[in-house]
Amino acid sequence: MKPSTGSKTLWSELLPYEFNRRLDECPIVYLPLGLCEPHGQVSAFGLDTLKAEWLCLRTAEKAGGVVAPSMGYHIHETGYHARWLEDEVGQENPHMTGIPPAIFIHLFLYQLRAFVNAGFRKIIVLSGHSGGNQKDLRLAAKAFMSRFPEVEVWVRSDPELVEDQYEGDHAGKYEISQLMYIRPELIEMDKMALQDKPGSGGRLALGADACEASPELGKRIMEACLASMVEKANRMKSEATKAAKAEGAAIPRISYADVEAIWSEVSQQADKWATANPWPSQEPVSPQSQWKPYERYEAGR
Repeated sequence: MKPSTGSKTLWSELLPYEFNRRLDECPIVYLPLGLCEPHGQVSAFGLDTLKAEWLCLRTAEKAGGVVAPSMGYHIHETGYHARWLEDEVGQENPHMTGIPPAIFIHLFLYQLRAFVNAGFRKIIVLSGHSGGNQKDLRLAAKAFMSRFPEVEVWVRSDPELVEDQYEGDHAGKYEISQLMYIRPELIEMDKMALQDKPGSGGRLALGADACEASPELGKRIMEACLASMVEKANRMKSEATKAAKAEGAAIPRISYADVEAIWSEVSQQADKWATANPWPSQEPVSPQSQWKPYERYEAGR
């Protein structure tokens, strides 16, 4: 059997002694978030998840820490998504792994619990799916940190990492370039012609400037995203080391009851969730649209 080289970063692949070593060296855990949704006829459905995983893995390789299992389900359909989906997908089946906000945010709090109970003090959450979803996760993270101030939860979407350098999009020049660089075999630009074929599903949310995408641009974007992630991770690692020396290494054990108390607080703010309502600038969803029932989301309904 081949001995471990110590280079593994995935929680799912680590043996106990490897996990403990990485945790001792750097108490950061990374959570990649994404989903499967259409990115035109030219791209694999999992673009959002794949780029988040790539960035988390490479940040862990450079800065240390452990990469948690990816979350391949995300908030879609509800609130501002509904009108966007009507415009970009219409009545086609999007083959999407979307789940309601309350389910996702509630689960997110339990994911944070699992990380802290495993020994992590610093949590980096990177969402490859953005637009406003990350704001709701930050709201939940803030409530979690107010209860457990020993823990830091940093939530970003990948376009936020480079917002001063590049403009994010959906399945346009920005995103298609990213996948062209990290997984070129999952982009087939010659399939763009399928969008004009009856029964194919049409554009499937492909950006108008997708033809301008290139692996060279994707490399520049992903390297800039990575540099931002590594900078933050190194800062968090340094802060955690100082805190451990000053306060000791005790980590609070978090119970289900603790999480439910936080969830009660967060759920009471559901009317403020970015994913619960349309943007003020959006037109109402058409009455006959498949997305109309999700235009205004109320937890529990």
